Amino acid sequence: MTASTFAPRTLFAEDALLPTGWARNVLLSWDQNGRLTEVLTDVDAQSGEAGEAEGAIRAAGPVIPGMPNLHSHAFQRAFGGLTEFRGQAQDSFWSWRKLMYGFANRMTPEALEAIATWLYLEMLEAGYTSVCEFHYVHHDAGGRPYADDATLSLALLRAARKAGIAMTLLPVLYQTSGFGGKPPREDQARFIRSTDSMLSLLQQLAPATHAQGAVLGLAPHSLRAVPPDSLQAAVAGLHAMLPQAPVHIHIAEQTQEVDDCLAWCGRRPVQWLMEHAPVDARWCLIHATHMTPDEYARAARSGAVAGICPTTEANLGDGIFDMPLWLKNGGRWGVGSDSHATVNAAEELLMLEYSQRLHLRQRNVLGGGLQPQVATSMTLQAVAGGAQASGRVAPGEVAGLVVGRQADFVVLDAEHVALAGLPADSAHAGHVFASHRTSAIADVWVGGCQRVSQSRHSGHEVAKHAFIQARSQLLQSA
Repeated sequence: MTASTFAPRTLFAEDALLPTGWARNVLLSWDQNGRLTEVLTDVDAQSGEAGEAEGAIRAAGPVIPGMPNLHSHAFQRAFGGLTEFRGQAQDSFWSWRKLMYGFANRMTPEALEAIATWLYLEMLEAGYTSVCEFHYVHHDAGGRPYADDATLSLALLRAARKAGIAMTLLPVLYQTSGFGGKPPREDQARFIRSTDSMLSLLQQLAPATHAQGAVLGLAPHSLRAVPPDSLQAAVAGLHAMLPQAPVHIHIAEQTQEVDDCLAWCGRRPVQWLMEHAPVDARWCLIHATHMTPDEYARAARSGAVAGICPTTEANLGDGIFDMPLWLKNGGRWGVGSDSHATVNAAEELLMLEYSQRLHLRQRNVLGGGLQPQVATSMTLQAVAGGAQASGRVAPGEVAGLVVGRQADFVVLDAEHVALAGLPADSAHAGHVFASHRTSAIADVWVGGCQRVSQSRHSGHEVAKHAFIQARSQLLQSA
């Protein structure tokens, strides 16, 4: 093999995290469509003047696969820090939701695009390379459809395109305020759609998402917000249109939700879903915090991905997902930043591991087997589950830095104080567990295009100022 074998679209890394684990002297090559065409290990970078990696970009440190963010409500990024006060005797998810609804009802298309653009830049700078946008603000402030019914969805697609992040757009079906078909509340008017209206929106969005290389799916909001007949019809309609499209649903996030579901039908939410919906590997169960051992087993066996959002679940007081039990049943999982109290892929992994330690009073809970390094083990699992939930790999296919997959990767900064002088696996652990809110990310690539260089996106300043202005205007309109 000679240096002329490699096209200019190549990157050489002394260390890279492949699906099989850490590898040395790795050369990544990709085509004009941003798909990996070669992933070579033990490449000779020293022979001759430049060796086999001649002409390749040299990574500034260890390379890890880009992290999919499998759950995002973009508009809530501008809401961060605005609810961290005690407003009643016992604050909860439900008191937070009331405040959030008030904020959502002031959102404009222009503000949403500015907020989402900044958020998606933040995600890229923080190690995410794709996002699943769980989008439920559809109409104007009075609940009336815009002249173009896809106005707000298209604003999110434009934001993703400007940032350069890969998008899975999940328009949300929302119809009722509670189990048993309770009528929607006045402050939910912007979210409400009939099933036919949702399927029409999906048909309208399909060409735009395809043109952008985005994935289109559906998010029935929750069992309390979508009656059984609507759930069945919407999922069937989606898969008649797009057979492999992902389906995401909030499920069993709060104990009150479990109690209300039991009162409605005598079944717990996950139990009911497994018995009445065609749950399979195209589904992502967001949160799924409160399950019995039987529910863990049945949900894991379905092939669905558990969408864990550790910092949001901590922020809202949701509870702790039993990850060891999920893994014991062969479950797949990924992480999301949800309400964006934190926008940092490494911090989501840290919070996930630490929540398990607090719950079990053990250490290094999610390491073991072939991958004793916790950061390595969690990253590979979250990349695999997140790619499946994003609709970017089929169940059973390999995700990450492998031929045929999109060239999405993160280059860590080998000179960062938490990483410097350490072997790759320990440096990666330093990134996840010891970087102390300072970025240990040097560069980020999505689809073979560099989006972040020296820790900063080229659009950082413009997007930041637009975000601040949009947030100020929304607060002034309160």
